[in-house]
Amino acid sequence: MNPFSPEHILEAQRASRETLVGLTTKVFDGFERLLDLNLQTMKGALSGTRGGLQKALSVKSAQELVALQIELLKPVADNALTYRRQFFEIASTTRAELDKVAEFHYEANKRGVQRLIESAVSAGPAGSGAAAAAWQSAIDAAHTLYEAVQATAEQAVQVAERGADTAAVAASKTEKPVKQQTAQATTQ
Repeated sequence: MNPFSPEHILEAQRASRETLVGLTTKVFDGFERLLDLNLQTMKGALSGTRGGLQKALSVKSAQELVALQIELLKPVADNALTYRRQFFEIASTTRAELDKVAEFHYEANKRGVQRLIESAVSAGPAGSGAAAAAWQSAIDAAHTLYEAVQATAEQAVQVAERGADTAAVAASKTEKPVKQQTAQATTQ
């Protein structure tokens, strides 16, 4: 069977088009979820700002103003941590979906290349085994490189997530001493 027949080429083009449409759909779904998250965050921030401005207009002393600032800053760190968690959830879900598709197509293409080499070897002239072995070696090296790059990228994502988690924990820990210092300053 000729892998370069018009039927095979049309089938490969159709499969590529379907893959592109599927990947584009997944990317847009993730983008839409991020857009919704950002809109909800903005609505919440605007609502909090409006309420804070209304309260600020009723302040009568500097002590009340400082107390109001402390009150308004309390939810900021929690909101930032919630936003970060939701953002990473959306990003990691979208990435996982894209990884599944990429892995599936990588394996399918790997099998297709393997079949192509096998059919070329079987249809090739006598003595072409060395060339086929060289091609197979190159394909194996490319596969090993792909797996190493994929593992490195996964480790980089894990390191980035741990770094962000550490920063978030550190930010929430520093929030309490700042509140205490501000409260002490207002009582003096």
